[in-house]
Amino acid sequence: MTLKRRLAIYVSAAFSILFGLGITLVYVSFSSFRKEEFGQRLEEKALTTVELLLNVKSIDKQMLKVIDQNSINKLYNEKTLIFDENYELLYSSIDDASIRWNRQDLVDLKKNKRFFKLDQRKETLGLFYEFEGEDYYVLIAAEDKYGNSKLQYLFYLLLVAFFVGTGVVWLSTYYIIKHLTRPLDDFQKQIIHISANELHTQIPITESRNDEITLLTSTFNQMLARIEKSFTAQREFTSNASHELRTPISRITLQLDNLLQADNLTADTRAYLRSISDNVSQLTELISSLLLLARTSDTESQPNFKKERIDEIIFSSYEHVRRQYPNFRMNFEIVESESISDSLEIMAAKPVLTIAISNLLKNAHQYSYDHTAMVVLEQPSSRELQITVKNEGDRLPTAETATLFQPFTRGTNARKTNGSGLGLSIVKRILDYHGATIRYSWQAPVTHQFKIIIQLPVLS
Repeated sequence: MTLKRRLAIYVSAAFSILFGLGITLVYVSFSSFRKEEFGQRLEEKALTTVELLLNVKSIDKQMLKVIDQNSINKLYNEKTLIFDENYELLYSSIDDASIRWNRQDLVDLKKNKRFFKLDQRKETLGLFYEFEGEDYYVLIAAEDKYGNSKLQYLFYLLLVAFFVGTGVVWLSTYYIIKHLTRPLDDFQKQIIHISANELHTQIPITESRNDEITLLTSTFNQMLARIEKSFTAQREFTSNASHELRTPISRITLQLDNLLQADNLTADTRAYLRSISDNVSQLTELISSLLLLARTSDTESQPNFKKERIDEIIFSSYEHVRRQYPNFRMNFEIVESESISDSLEIMAAKPVLTIAISNLLKNAHQYSYDHTAMVVLEQPSSRELQITVKNEGDRLPTAETATLFQPFTRGTNARKTNGSGLGLSIVKRILDYHGATIRYSWQAPVTHQFKIIIQLPVLS
């Protein structure tokens, strides 16, 4: 999950929790207020009824019931009961409603003076009342129809407000964070294309912005400059060391060749000198490979691209390998298609691309059973040209295929062959320079396969 999404989720979740707690507090507060208010209304009605009953001597109970039934503060589904100190019923309103009570409720009421409880949908208030030294108990119950209706309306209103508010905040938070982090996306798009050959690239800095992203861009540019300086120093050392080593190596090679021309050498001495000459040749090849790696990494010394025919480059590479390995054979095939003839010309640096294909052909010669390679040239799509190099040989372990293009890496099947382990890494470096890719795969039962994919320009 991206940082912007996590940040949007965290902020929105925090708002949702706080908003939910806020509207819950509002609902609970209003519910408590409704209960308290209705309890006061019940108490007022109960006190009015009991005072009329006890204070007005001329009023009879039937008249009191009529007054009670038509009073201005009449409650919905109301029932009033008044008991004397012996828990005998003195008065009962004429409502059809009923109150659930027992003797213990009246006993507890004398101790607590008051109670308030909810019985199903009706709320019941109990009051203890003293008049002229005698005890009276009042029970009144009613249903707060309008209060509960308002409470239910508030519940749905708050619920809708929560979902709508949460949805708006989640969307707005995501788009605000997306807008604020857009410079980071631009920064990522710019740095993702920076390769080892483009370390001189500097990310543009917006002067009007003075935030962490600008600081990050500035720091990244400084890091690129330091890395480029280190790479340059490394390439210069490799190039200079290779040049310095080639002179004494050439002298040793010349001296060995002169010694091998002598007629008075014994067979053992001649074999020994040839072994030394082979080792010196291998050392020369290693130095040349290191020098080539340094050159392909140096953007200032890289050759310019020209229009070249890829089939001619393949045959030039084959002739180059044949001079070193006369027993090498190459079978070449062009897969016919409508536009293959127009796609054979590519923009390339012929000298270095020839070296790359030569290294693949040398690899096929060294690790094949019959010193033969199969090269197939085809155009799988209008945008791609594909070169496939195949040879038959012993299979590589799966773990070794992942490091095949790393420098100084040699597989277990290379123990009986000479080499430096730089050939395929040079191929990879040269193809990267040309914007091409290379993939290795194994085809059962005994076929190694390298596929080079060259991107063709778009025809206008």
